[in-house]
Amino acid sequence: MDQNLFNDICLRQLTFSGVHEGETVVVLTRGGERAEYADAFLWAAQQLGASAYHMRLPSPSSAAGAWAVGDSGLGNIPLAVEALKSVDMVVDCTFLLFSKEQFAIQDAGTRILTAVEPPELLARLMPTKELRERVEIGAELLAKAGTMRITSPAGTDVTYQLGVYPTLSEYGYTDTPGRWDHWPAAFVFTGGADDGVDGKIVLSPGDVLLPFNTYVQTPVEITIEQGFIRDIRGGAGSSGLDADLLRSYIESFEDPRGYGMSHVGWGLDERAHWHGLTQFPGGMGMELRSFYGNVMFSIGPNNELGGPNDTPCHFDIPMRGNSLYLDDELIVDNGELTVAEMRPAGRR
Repeated sequence: MDQNLFNDICLRQLTFSGVHEGETVVVLTRGGERAEYADAFLWAAQQLGASAYHMRLPSPSSAAGAWAVGDSGLGNIPLAVEALKSVDMVVDCTFLLFSKEQFAIQDAGTRILTAVEPPELLARLMPTKELRERVEIGAELLAKAGTMRITSPAGTDVTYQLGVYPTLSEYGYTDTPGRWDHWPAAFVFTGGADDGVDGKIVLSPGDVLLPFNTYVQTPVEITIEQGFIRDIRGGAGSSGLDADLLRSYIESFEDPRGYGMSHVGWGLDERAHWHGLTQFPGGMGMELRSFYGNVMFSIGPNNELGGPNDTPCHFDIPMRGNSLYLDDELIVDNGELTVAEMRPAGRR
């Protein structure tokens, strides 16, 4: 993308995020990655009258697994953490999520926006106030629920006991002190009780494995008891390839907490494409987490919600054509939202 166009969309983003004169904005990058993001956000912050600077961390020396979460790169740089705690907003171009350093920065009142997707995708999925309103309606419904049940024609039937952990929403910008969001994003989620997720999830071809950034090719049956995966196997008539990959990846962390159930929720952005992985390689799949009517469950850490599991092993798995119930009320019906206020204007 032309740098001037990138500057313009970053200006729109920081305007949504409430950046104004007198604030201080830091853009955080790592190694040689996303230098053009830093340039664009710094320019945009200055146009809004804010003070801005670029904090560049060293490149990571190593990583466990393909996408180990929780390693912020700030663990041995306490002065950098203190600097980030002292500003109004951090634009995170590294992915701080699940790290204790991010939680400390948020607790200090600094708002954080993660932006790591390709610029062309950021432009197409620019946040809107209307989308935020629909996401927040979903969050209100989810926050009131005591149970969530997910079913599918393939055989999924799993129940989450809710009420232990908070409900979080993502709509692509952050204008509230201490709040984190991710651009682009449009979904709501919470977590089941640590021992309160039971049933079976059956992954079907076309469901998405993140961070593999691949589509499921062969059915996978996942058995869950008391909040932990007890069995992963190929579905009937399957070669078992995807089940083997999923199991092998989790085993590589040598951490039994990698089998824990993490957050769960649904997507609301009708502009996001299920086939997005074929268009924008190089991102981390935010379009797939957000596409309209997907039901996404996650495996691994729940410390994002305040839980005790901080394993670096993490999967997000958006699924198509599932149904989701809150306290027996149908909310997502085979991939279509049932609540009119959560639907875009053209679907009401």
